[in-house]
Amino acid sequence: MSHQTYYVPAQSRWPIFASIALFLMAYGAGALMNALSAKSDTALGLSLLIGGLLCMGLIMTGWFSHVIDESRRGLYSVQMDRSFRWGMSWFIFSEIMFFAAFFGALFYVRNLSVPWLGGEGEKGVANMLWQGFEASWPLMKTPDMAAYPGPSGVIDPLHLPLINTLLLLSSSVTVTLAHYRLKQNRRPQVVLWLALTIVLGSVFIVFQTMEYAEAYQTLGLTLQAGIYGATFFILTGFHGVHVTLGTLMLMVILLRVIRGHFSPDNHFGFEAVTWYWHFVDVVWLGLFLFVYLM
Repeated sequence: MSHQTYYVPAQSRWPIFASIALFLMAYGAGALMNALSAKSDTALGLSLLIGGLLCMGLIMTGWFSHVIDESRRGLYSVQMDRSFRWGMSWFIFSEIMFFAAFFGALFYVRNLSVPWLGGEGEKGVANMLWQGFEASWPLMKTPDMAAYPGPSGVIDPLHLPLINTLLLLSSSVTVTLAHYRLKQNRRPQVVLWLALTIVLGSVFIVFQTMEYAEAYQTLGLTLQAGIYGATFFILTGFHGVHVTLGTLMLMVILLRVIRGHFSPDNHFGFEAVTWYWHFVDVVWLGLFLFVYLM
């Protein structure tokens, strides 16, 4: 069958290598968490985790280089482009479900389980577990303060979180402008707006690191600070990882634009990254509303 109808990729070792790297990452992460819980040596778990991450980085670089080369040689048809679009759409959908699970856990804890422990609602009898516990959110005083001491304070939403919200909203505008300029084949402006988007994303990461330092060192807001600390860091931490990955993707796209890749009519690699970045921005709006403000 001609590649004009559908391109069938050649045999590849990349999926096998990626599976090995994923195994190293998963095993290393599990060993590291177990070692931290047991307060034992973490060298093995940390080494496997870092090794797996490095291997995955190299594998993704080589794998995507092959995909880019195939695209540049004109091997992909309209049908293949459609497959890429469906693939990216389902990937973003899976990411939406990923965050939906954590937002759902936050809703359940905040609106159901914590009030039950405080004696409210149809299962208020659960208050017998910790008599005298008063339900509130953010949960500053946990039912077992000896094992899980609550934080002494929470992050001011109108300080760094508000700045980060403005940064990400601005970056969504700049990446849209870059996409629009690419459709007009105005490459110098594409480079300018993409570079500005990368700067905004990088500043966001720096500010979130500063926020975490303040939470740990000043407010006692840690992963061990009860359910509030756990949900706060799981939601914002995973989002921070996505922003970091998105920023790296934008850097790759910027390098490709500088090297003359993409055309006004053929630039799905660029478009896919903009989809991902908009997704990251929308998730942050949910975090700002439900984790910081409300």
